Amino acid sequence: MITPLAAAKAYASAQKSMGVGDSGLGSTSGVQGGAQQGGFADMLKSAIGDAVGASKHAEHQMAAQVAGKAELVDVVTSISAAESSLETVMAVRDQVISAYQEIMRMPI
Repeated sequence: MITPLAAAKAYASAQKSMGVGDSGLGSTSGVQGGAQQGGFADMLKSAIGDAVGASKHAEHQMAAQVAGKAELVDVVTSISAAESSLETVMAVRDQVISAYQEIMRMPI
């Protein structure tokens, strides 16, 4: 299950990737910057790419451990990071599906 800390980190990462919160409180440049980047679809693509990259890194660390070239701590850390990113992607997927189902239940 996803922890609150992992969810907060994912939220902060999403804000950084969209450029939100980089400037002052009254500024709208962060919002405009997010719209220019492509919005929600690009953010999802980036999050999925990060999850895939984390899992590939974990696989490489495991192979290096088997060959005796990596420390066990590094392997466990990379596996934990990959698991956390996968859980974040699954949580976002579940929320998107839930929102879609709620929209479909709305009367026309």
